[in-house]
Amino acid sequence: MLLEEIMTQLKEWGSEQTKTIFKNHGAPEPLFGVKVGDLKKIVKKIKKNHQLSIQLYQTGNSDAMYLAGLIADENQISPEQLQEWVEQASWYMLSDYTVAHVTAESPHGWEMGLKWIQNDKELIASAGWSVLSNIVSIQPDESLDVIHLEKLLQIVEKNILKSPNRVRYAMNGFVIALGIHVLSLHSKAKEIAQDIGKVEVFMGKTACKVPLASDYIAKVENLNRIGQKRKVARC
Repeated sequence: MLLEEIMTQLKEWGSEQTKTIFKNHGAPEPLFGVKVGDLKKIVKKIKKNHQLSIQLYQTGNSDAMYLAGLIADENQISPEQLQEWVEQASWYMLSDYTVAHVTAESPHGWEMGLKWIQNDKELIASAGWSVLSNIVSIQPDESLDVIHLEKLLQIVEKNILKSPNRVRYAMNGFVIALGIHVLSLHSKAKEIAQDIGKVEVFMGKTACKVPLASDYIAKVENLNRIGQKRKVARC
């Protein structure tokens, strides 16, 4: 499919109801309001297509940008392109999911994640923490820098409650990710989750809630799933 064909299809699939939901979560114009399930119909047809993903992201249309992440080739995308993507991400679904997922699956994930968490811009920093969370969820423990990850846990414990809104959410997710995916840091993450307690995050005009890290980790522990990994970050 060509870019023009896809944009026409996205416009046809868009709905005011879905558009309103996305806007309540913080999505800005332009967007059509296309359900993720419909986007995946296109993914089934074209699979991964690096050049098309770049073109879609450059449209500035939120639906097209999200689709770009679903078809991006993590082995072809460069650090420079990832940097452009995170800087152009206009709301958290793009920064913390689209960009973070592709980055985590790419060879540049660790480097970009560490770089972004130091950024003063809220969505770039939250993307960085999301990248790191996804990395620990898909990479085997023996390939992880556990010592560095433990230091990052301590940074989260010290700074989470005074960090920007979406950064707090992503940091909370990082604690959860280490607690359920990295065996050697499970106990430490549990301890820090208890110390942090409830994290307040403004979730827009929605009923969404921030998961309590200690409860989330305990739930996975009760299911005997601590240390299990996912195959990919994107879903």
